[in-house]
Amino acid sequence: MEYRITKHDGGDDDITSQSFDSYDEAYALLEEIYGDMCCSDADYEDRPYYEIVEIKT
Repeated sequence: MEYRITKHDGGDDDITSQSFDSYDEAYALLEEIYGDMCCSDADYEDRPYYEIVEIKT
């Protein structure tokens, strides 16, 4: 299986151009980038929303 990270607005960037062998690999990248955000003080309007999707071959 292959996984990709997509943006909800349909745009592309360095994150969405990558593919991953597992969901965990994709999640680890997002965690590395956004893991330091605390839910109580995060300004989500300034950050894009990403989703990990399975690519069916």
